[in-house]
Amino acid sequence: MGGVRIMGLDFGTKRIGVAVSDELLLTAQGLDTIQRKELKSDLALIKGIADSNGVSEVIVGLPLNMNGTYSEKTKEAVSFVGELEKVISVPVRTWDERLTSAQADRAMLEGDISRRKRRKLSDRLAAQIILQSYLDSRKRD
Repeated sequence: MGGVRIMGLDFGTKRIGVAVSDELLLTAQGLDTIQRKELKSDLALIKGIADSNGVSEVIVGLPLNMNGTYSEKTKEAVSFVGELEKVISVPVRTWDERLTSAQADRAMLEGDISRRKRRKLSDRLAAQIILQSYLDSRKRD
């Protein structure tokens, strides 16, 4: 077993994007997109990915309104974090993701990726951006 990894999740009502850091905690790699089915199986899938990747911490993007207030989506994400904490043995933290979807879309447009492919990639890329911004903030501290 090498170092530890951190997992980033882009929580959505239809899909959850998944990213995992490298063992040096420097870079985030997009890993997967989970098509949401029902909470129990979604949580089991995430736990399985966390366990098989030796994850020591999970970061979940928190979709705040631009002025920093909670929306209905924010409350759903917080509730999801609460459920995830019950099934996973590592710390689960939230991370402000206000600009990540826009960043992901811009990156894909610049990469000239087709609209159909963009939809499939955007959740995973958003998870990667959430995790990368978290990893970068750790370096500054």
